[in-house]
Amino acid sequence: MTTTPELTPGITKTFTPKFGQMLAPEANGILVLDEFTLDPAAARKDQHRFRAALASVALTLRKIAALRVIIAIVAIGNLPLFLMTSGWWIYAVSLALVVGVHAAVSWLNKHEPKVRQAQMLELHLHRERSANYRKVRDAMKYMIDTPSRMNEHLYLELLAVKRVAVNVAHGTVALLDTSDDTSWKVRIVRELPVAA
Repeated sequence: MTTTPELTPGITKTFTPKFGQMLAPEANGILVLDEFTLDPAAARKDQHRFRAALASVALTLRKIAALRVIIAIVAIGNLPLFLMTSGWWIYAVSLALVVGVHAAVSWLNKHEPKVRQAQMLELHLHRERSANYRKVRDAMKYMIDTPSRMNEHLYLELLAVKRVAVNVAHGTVALLDTSDDTSWKVRIVRELPVAA
């Protein structure tokens, strides 16, 4: 990407930004960090796949949380059942409940990390299969301080808003232009602070 020098009246030194190019002076110091195009058909498919994967993760975690609540209720309900009832059979029922709760908690503790890992792997595969996602991630990678550089929530938000700025970090925004239905243009821009 070429760099256009920005000249300030009375100063002969040219300013060369670290990333991207400067817009014209009438743009009031808006710095274009990156500019690229997205494939609209692939973006619509990505939107569906990412949303389905995120919904699957959320549903699985809700199921695990609900199961833990049920186990806790059963474990707490066992004590008054044991104290308020007499007879040899209550010992057998209480013992069965204790063993069942212990087995269920052990199974959950062993199974939950595997479920989380499988869900994260699914999201990772969606990211790596998406050329559009990789373009946005590469454009944002020096802006976002997260291990994955660019998360799917921001990507989905960018696809959903259409022509509206998405606040990223440090005054940086991603602008999606959908006026051309065959090729969507994305601009990553930042407003430079004006010296007083």
